[in-house]
Amino acid sequence: MALTLRKGEKPADPHADRVLDIVRGGLQDQTTDVVTSSWIRCLNEYNLRPDKPHGPNIIARGPLEERRARHAAVIECARYEMTTLYQQLADNEMAVLLTDTDGVILHMVSSPEFAAEVGPLGLRAGGIWSETEAGTNGMGTCLAAAGPVTVCRDDHFYTQFTQLTCSAVPVFDPTGNIVAALDVTSRSSLMQQHLLVLLSMTARMIENRLIDRQFRNAHPLHFHSRPEFVYTLHEGKLAVDDDGRILAANRSAMFQLGLQSMDQIRSRRIEDLFQTSLADMLQRSASSSFHPVVTYGTDAALRFFAVARRPASAADAMAVSLPSGDSSTAPIARAKARPAVLSAATADCTFEDPRLEEQLGIGRRVIARGTPVLVCGETGSGKEVFARALHDGSPRSAGPFVAINCASLPEALIESELFGYCAGAFTGAQRSGRRGKVLQADGGTLFLDEIADMPLELQSRLLRVLDERRVTPLGTEESHAVEFQLISASHRYLPTLVREGKFREDLYYRLAGIEVQLPPLRERSDRLALIRALLATEGGPDASLSPEAERLLMAHAWPGNIRQLRHALRTAAALADGKPITRVHLPAMAVNLQPASGIHGERVDSIAPASTSAAAPGTARDGQGDNAPGCAKLNLIQANERQLLLQMLEQHRWNVSNVAKALDVSRNTLYRKIHKLQIEVSHPEQES
Repeated sequence: MALTLRKGEKPADPHADRVLDIVRGGLQDQTTDVVTSSWIRCLNEYNLRPDKPHGPNIIARGPLEERRARHAAVIECARYEMTTLYQQLADNEMAVLLTDTDGVILHMVSSPEFAAEVGPLGLRAGGIWSETEAGTNGMGTCLAAAGPVTVCRDDHFYTQFTQLTCSAVPVFDPTGNIVAALDVTSRSSLMQQHLLVLLSMTARMIENRLIDRQFRNAHPLHFHSRPEFVYTLHEGKLAVDDDGRILAANRSAMFQLGLQSMDQIRSRRIEDLFQTSLADMLQRSASSSFHPVVTYGTDAALRFFAVARRPASAADAMAVSLPSGDSSTAPIARAKARPAVLSAATADCTFEDPRLEEQLGIGRRVIARGTPVLVCGETGSGKEVFARALHDGSPRSAGPFVAINCASLPEALIESELFGYCAGAFTGAQRSGRRGKVLQADGGTLFLDEIADMPLELQSRLLRVLDERRVTPLGTEESHAVEFQLISASHRYLPTLVREGKFREDLYYRLAGIEVQLPPLRERSDRLALIRALLATEGGPDASLSPEAERLLMAHAWPGNIRQLRHALRTAAALADGKPITRVHLPAMAVNLQPASGIHGERVDSIAPASTSAAAPGTARDGQGDNAPGCAKLNLIQANERQLLLQMLEQHRWNVSNVAKALDVSRNTLYRKIHKLQIEVSHPEQES
């Protein structure tokens, strides 16, 4: 039943009045169809009132932990990608959130300050953001519409949320059903199409991780119509059982095969889609050293490049089943049993910087003697890639390289991830048990990233494993001998943590047989070679940079280092869509340095990045001089806002009053935004 107001009753605020007028009168105003449809549902189906919002609805800690346990797989797969996205956006007034299908926030990445500000609104773990509870919002409306959505400020149903802009995309499980919503909420006042691109990419990464995690007993088959896109985010991925039946597929696979739903592909055989069999693909892939091989669709109209591999669980089982023999030779025998394949993480990297080359040489010399290596460097500086390069040049290069990020796992999961568990060890455990990362690394290399985030109680157990070279899974007293090369990494200074009592001193000395220091990207002399190598990986061999774009990339400070560069190139290549990448596709680095012309009303003499302190002309500050690209301090969202605001200023011939009216804000508010976005306005009017 539709909600009605009593005669003469008026909403308490203009926003609520506008919502009711649009819904009742069929007015479209400036809202999108998805927003209008959501408002109609809120009023007519959920009986919500925009002028009488609910208080924040937060579920209790006990039920929240139960939900987190049920969704442990998606949380585990999403944590690292959410943190990476947050670092890429680099906005302190922003949060990256993950909800279940009921709209309950399961995990949140944000600055403590922003979390404290938005917590009272219910924007925290346990907050319920379904449409039925919170009205029109990014997370709830994304789940209701089953697709990407941006809810910008006044698009929210409730007035209390109109200070926020929410962009969200659905996350699908391997069966093709929505399992979560991934959202970025910020104080941005403009819609963010670039942000939806980044969110969609992040969701794909999470979905691929879910397939790998759930189908460890299946053969992964990677394919694409272009060979350079195999092993990238754009590849199609299938999980295939021993009989050649397809168990799961990612969205890229569905799109390339022209299928609309998982029902059209599930339980079909490889022979139904390609002119090949699983056995043939495995044999040809192994013969080609797992480089993509040609195959055709069943109608011979489409050509694909594909690679099939053994199940991850089979490789683990092979390592366990090999005879141990003499303890001094068993690890070497186990390592030789595995084929050496070039790591995808190191295939596109360069080590031409003299400092980096020197550190790599030092690391390889000591690792040849089995000495533990501690890799130090800023977040995103390529510590895992460096560790893989050490592994590839070590005596154990034929063995597995097993990496675990100690910062991306909940404390309750780190122990089971490292040491494994037997069947029935705890509620929610896999029936067959699980081998931990330490056992998986037997005969190869164990890489512990962000080791500083390991809880103290687990540090003592890790120290015992390193000393005894035996590991005991949870739920059993049986121990297993294990031999591996240890590499650990941290962006934090461990001696300081030792002095503060936050890290065990004996473990620090056990890890730091030798310390190597990675230079940040801004200090590397091989930046151009690295940019070109990463562009070929993220955009394919046809991707190219305009001279202007190359200059922007070279001059950028890259606070997020290689991880930020990789995401920037991936986004730019997607936006360029086969054309040369220009400054338009690099909004976080683009800036209009040309004087404005034909200005009327408030006058703007030039557009340039604002400085926080005076400097002599031509003096470089933070890596920038007069000729360097501006806006290096702006994150992706702010830079996109800047670009759109510049377009509006141009459209209104630089009349700030008219732009303020168009945005429905005061001139003072607009001037603050202009200053924050580093747009210089000469002699701006000030309101009293």
